[in-house]
Amino acid sequence: MARMDSSSKSSADIAVVASDVDYAYGTDANPKPILRSVDLTLARGEFVILTGPSGAGKTTLMTLIGALRSVQKGSIKVLGTELARLPAAGQRDVRRRIGFIFQDHNLFDALTAFQTLRLAMELAEKRPSYDEALSRAGDLMAALGMEKHLHARPGELSTGQKQRVAIARALINDPSLILADEPTASLDQGSAGAVIDIIRDRIVRAGAAALMVTHDTRLFSVADRVVRMEDGRVVEPS
Repeated sequence: MARMDSSSKSSADIAVVASDVDYAYGTDANPKPILRSVDLTLARGEFVILTGPSGAGKTTLMTLIGALRSVQKGSIKVLGTELARLPAAGQRDVRRRIGFIFQDHNLFDALTAFQTLRLAMELAEKRPSYDEALSRAGDLMAALGMEKHLHARPGELSTGQKQRVAIARALINDPSLILADEPTASLDQGSAGAVIDIIRDRIVRAGAAALMVTHDTRLFSVADRVVRMEDGRVVEPS
């Protein structure tokens, strides 16, 4: 697969720019550095995998990009908005444009898959009618091989099936940026392939971008770039 050169893109074509980002946990008197002078650029239409050993800072970087943590030092611009010193209301606005896929599915036990997806749609700016929501949810669940489980609750699903519902929830509103943390860890090869196909479709159709943290080497060949982190630094951009 041809690799994209995000450095040649105009600012309008860039989804994420992280520049000289440091981050530490703990108190000011005894900080534990997690990220050190991290630079990363992600273009619209690009699918990038972030890999490296546990503790390298991958998930911390992703949560900073997703406006789930506040930037401590450096600059992170996401979908045209600078996150450093951005007020809480502005952070929420950025998060509404992002589809988050976490390793834990975090589904509500009382809600069926359709109810979960409908709720996600209703949280978007334009609330669809019941019939439109049912059609959109049904199409996406079918693409994930889950059409028979549209009205199932989490207690009726396997771990992999619950993860696919969570993936559908992240993608149902066609986000401009997809952030995924080990999304295929509980999926077999066929299901993992379907997930990647759907993410790529969203990237092409909506001009979105995707950043995925994964150790799943099955996925490396389908990414536009694989970026490796070690000890809080980007060591192998490619």
